[in-house]
Amino acid sequence: MRIYVTTQGARIVREGAHLLVKKGDDIYHTLFVSKLSQVCIFGRVELTAPALQLLLREGVDTVFLRKDGRYLGRLASPEPKNVFLRKQQFDRLDDEKFTLDVVRRILYGKMTSQAMLLMRIHRTRQVKEAKIKAREIRSLIKRLPETDEVDGLRGLEGRASAIYFQGLRRGLLRDFGFHRRVRRPPTDPVNAVLSLLYTFLFNRVYSAIRQANLDPYPGFLHAPDYGRFALVMDLMEEFRTIVVDTLTLSLFNLKILRQDDFVTERPEPASCLPEPPPAEGPDVVRDRYGVMSESGDGRAFDLPPQRMEDAILDEDEEDNRGRLPVKLTSEAMKRVIDNFERKMTTEIHHPVEDRSMTYGEAVLAQARLFRQVIEGQRAVYEPLILK
Repeated sequence: MRIYVTTQGARIVREGAHLLVKKGDDIYHTLFVSKLSQVCIFGRVELTAPALQLLLREGVDTVFLRKDGRYLGRLASPEPKNVFLRKQQFDRLDDEKFTLDVVRRILYGKMTSQAMLLMRIHRTRQVKEAKIKAREIRSLIKRLPETDEVDGLRGLEGRASAIYFQGLRRGLLRDFGFHRRVRRPPTDPVNAVLSLLYTFLFNRVYSAIRQANLDPYPGFLHAPDYGRFALVMDLMEEFRTIVVDTLTLSLFNLKILRQDDFVTERPEPASCLPEPPPAEGPDVVRDRYGVMSESGDGRAFDLPPQRMEDAILDEDEEDNRGRLPVKLTSEAMKRVIDNFERKMTTEIHHPVEDRSMTYGEAVLAQARLFRQVIEGQRAVYEPLILK
C-alpha cells in the first residue's frame, strides 16, 4: 500500500505498531505500517521522531516532496548486502557490447510505445499528423541496430522524443496550451501534469530497483554521474508512454482535470517584499488510451535539477527564464494522485512472465528482469511495450 499525505499542517505520529495522521486533535488516517510499502509526504507535514524510527525499522520507503510535488529526498534505507551483485553492475559499465545492447533495447521499447500511442491517436481521432509522426519515429527505430555508439543512440532518442511530443498534443480534445515538452518550469497545465506524474513514476522505479537489490546509480542509457540515479532513469523510459502519457491524455480528455484546476504562480509585487536591511546592519482505469491492448474489456513537478531532474526529461533543454510556472491546485493534485494509483493497479498481461499483473507489479518485474540480465541469467533485456 502506498500513502500520500498532502494535508498541510498535519503530523504523523506513532501509536504502538501503527501511525496516525493528525491535525490538531483530529485523526485523519490510521496507517498500519505492516501494510505500507511507501509513504509520500507533501509540503508542511511533520514526521515525529518515533514515527520516523518505525518507518526506518520496517523498511518503508518514505519520500519527501514540496507541496507542489517537486522531489526533495527520501529516508535512506540500508544498502543491499549483495556486494557481488553491485560489483557486477559496475563491471557491466565497462562492457561496450553489453551497454550498446541494453541501450538499444531500452530505446526500442520506448520509441515503439511512442509510435504505438501516436497511431492510436490517429485511429481514434483521425489525425493525420499523429500518423506522420509515428512513421518518423519508426524510421528512427530502424537505425538503432546500425548505430554503434551510445552517444549516437542518445541522439536518436532525443530526435524521437521531440517528434513524439509534437504528435502527442493532437491526442488532446481541447487546447490547453501544450505545444511541446517544457519542464523548467512547466508553463501549461499538460506539462505540469506530466512533470508531476514523472516524479511519481520515478519514485516507483527507484523503489522497485531497491527491492531488486540493485544499485540505482550505474546506468547505461543515462551516463553515470555524481549523484545521478542513472539506472532509475534507464528503467523509467519504457513506462513513460505506457503509464504517464496515456494517463495524462485521459485526465484531460475525460475532464477529470479542467483549466480552473491550475494556477499560475506569480512573484509577489515589489511592494509586498520586506525592506532590505541597512548597509551597515548584519487520479483513471477505463480510458481510451491507457490500456495495454485495444482488445479485451478495457480494464486494463519536476525533480530537482539533474543529478535528479534528467529522470523526467525526454526532450531538449529550453531556456524558460521569465516564464511563469503553472501548478495544480491542492484538490486537483489529489485527483491526479488517486488516478495514478488506479492506473498502477490496472491489470495487464506481462509477455515475459506470461501472466497477468498490475502496472505496479510490472515495474518491479522489469527491475528483476534487469537484474537477471546483469547476472547473466537472461541473455537480453526485454522492455515492456504498449500494445
